Amino acid sequence: MKNITFTLLLVALTHFIANTQETQNIQSLSVENIWKQYQFFGQSVEGFRSMKDGEHYTRFKLVNGQKSIMKYAFKDINGEPTVLLDGKALVYNGKKLNVDGYEFNEDESKLLLTVNRKSRYRRSFFAEYFLYDLNTNTLAPLDSERKPQTLASYSPDGKKVAYIFENNLYIKDIASGKVTALTKDGEQNKIINGTTDWVYEEEFAYVKAYEWSPNSEYLAYLRFDESEVKEFTMMYFHDLYPSPYTFKYPKTGEDNSMVCLKIAKISNGKTKAIDLGSYEYIPRIKFSTKENKLMALTLNRHQNHLKYHWIDVLDKKMTSKVVYEEKDDAYVEIDDNLYFLNDGKHFIRTSEKDGYNHIYKIGIDGSSQQISKGNWDVIEFKGVNEETSVLYFTSAEEGPQYSALYSIHLDGTNKDKISDNKGSNNVTFSQGMKYYVNNWSNINTPNVYSLHTADGDLLKLLETNEALKQRLIDYDFQPKQFITLKGAAEDLNGWILYPPHFDSTKQHPVYFNIYGGPGSNMVEDAYDGGNGAYHQLLAQKGYIVISFDPRGTMYRGAKFKKSTYLQLGKLETEDAIAVAQEVKSWDFVDGERIGIMGWSYGGYMASLAITKGANEFKMAIAVAPVTSWRYYDNIYTERFMRTPQENASGYDDNSPINHVDKLKGNYLLIHGGGDDNVHVQNAMEMIDALVAANKDFDLFIYPNKNHGIYGGNTRNHLFRMMLDYTIENL
Repeated sequence: MKNITFTLLLVALTHFIANTQETQNIQSLSVENIWKQYQFFGQSVEGFRSMKDGEHYTRFKLVNGQKSIMKYAFKDINGEPTVLLDGKALVYNGKKLNVDGYEFNEDESKLLLTVNRKSRYRRSFFAEYFLYDLNTNTLAPLDSERKPQTLASYSPDGKKVAYIFENNLYIKDIASGKVTALTKDGEQNKIINGTTDWVYEEEFAYVKAYEWSPNSEYLAYLRFDESEVKEFTMMYFHDLYPSPYTFKYPKTGEDNSMVCLKIAKISNGKTKAIDLGSYEYIPRIKFSTKENKLMALTLNRHQNHLKYHWIDVLDKKMTSKVVYEEKDDAYVEIDDNLYFLNDGKHFIRTSEKDGYNHIYKIGIDGSSQQISKGNWDVIEFKGVNEETSVLYFTSAEEGPQYSALYSIHLDGTNKDKISDNKGSNNVTFSQGMKYYVNNWSNINTPNVYSLHTADGDLLKLLETNEALKQRLIDYDFQPKQFITLKGAAEDLNGWILYPPHFDSTKQHPVYFNIYGGPGSNMVEDAYDGGNGAYHQLLAQKGYIVISFDPRGTMYRGAKFKKSTYLQLGKLETEDAIAVAQEVKSWDFVDGERIGIMGWSYGGYMASLAITKGANEFKMAIAVAPVTSWRYYDNIYTERFMRTPQENASGYDDNSPINHVDKLKGNYLLIHGGGDDNVHVQNAMEMIDALVAANKDFDLFIYPNKNHGIYGGNTRNHLFRMMLDYTIENL
């Protein structure tokens, strides 16, 4: 019962103080407040962009009811902003444009506006792009013939725009208006140029797969041939006859797209394929910011051997040279931390090769110098001010729940903590690294956006969400507290939320909220919006709500994170069972009323808990769960499990499908019929197994809904149903 005694004293003291103060008018919390009226989602700083001079920034702001782009000076904190683009000018052919993004050209005289963005998958989208000239105040479509487009970007000299239409790359010369097709073989479910296939987008977080050379004369891009990738079909129920949607989805052990790197010369359209040797994946390409040299990263199928290839595009042969390699017994992480230093001879990489994620200065001669050190993980490399030789990063040095901003010299000396407030600090730096915007919150406080100098001095509060803070008081939100829980092998981090007016002399039901997947934490010192509000609603209904991070999760070093390698689900379920057993021993817990809920990997965990842990859990709600890793995509699953052909027992021993005979409690299975990520096939196979085992269960399918299960009244319905199910069965 570590930390529980202290926690109870804190809760008791909090309520003693509250009860001695003037009684407040507490409002009644409901699912509709959360998921229909969205009352617990804060305001943000939308459209923040640092300008090239590093002394000004722009952002969206409503001006006379019109969404406009405003220009601010970092230093002039009390000065009035300049209207850079008045929203009333965003009208084309008599129609108001719905602008949700923008990009400057090189001299910041023009804007590339993203209009009517429509999501495709998790990160990809289609949109119509418009060019706006700030000098002449003229507005024109990027390409009125080929639309919608995606992933448009200016060339470094600002004279051209590259974009993708129907899997082909196009170049528009802004001065002449001429449009040139750089590729012509793009075809749905066959050939993709300049962007990625489904599995790269989802698992490598990689969508824009083309890069301009610094001299604007070359375009490097990936070409995907997914002809041999097997197809998956989902049915949509919109019309009299259901309509199929078929796309390429490589499941575990199956063929991937054949991916190659090409470099095109813009002036004549000539393209050269680059020989990168033997590889399975090209998860990143990036040009040096100073030289016309390209870095391409390749991975083998097991994702445990990473290579950095260096290519000089001005060399006619464009020979690829491997300048750095990294291997791991399990897997090597891919991130967006590749940064080229001005000397042209070094770049930055983060790596777990010393047991924790740290920052390294890598030379193109293969040399490696570790910059940050310690028994803690770097979260994100933020950039370098090369004038001062100071590098900035966020880390979990204060604990896996926290993120703080630090600076350190490139030689690894003079590490300093910059952020003041403990919690979650997510920062965006200006050009030149002189200023940053911090998005701070903690587990009980909504997001606060503030502007700082690089050394941390506060310049201005941009958004404090005061109205939302008051709303949490009005609805009697209780404080969540961090605790330590006993896992099967070691202590685990968790948080706990008690009901209002908590009485430790009475027994209470417990509701676990779980995710538990590799490299993903639920226990964070960060405001949790709608999900956090739903936990408050459960607490107000009398439930103790708990979350914890089992083995395999983040920011406790590589050994802890990679301990689940080749056996996803095994150690995490053992930890869930051990935590449930500990919680049952608490005097104020009703040991016969322990429930668990999870989404995606969390749904997988909830399904294992109610089967393999049937003696500990009375109820489980599994939303969009994986029920067998054989049904999931190969990049994610094989990173942790290798292929089913190599590791059949790892796939099958911890599939909930193979443990349905153990089910005793109440099990609610929920899935979206249009889930392109975790296919509804997972639910269907689980249903078959449950029926074969003659087990009772509850089921709800949301037709046409994807992995997020949202749109219209869907989220409201989903959480109302889960609340009703919890009250009835726990």
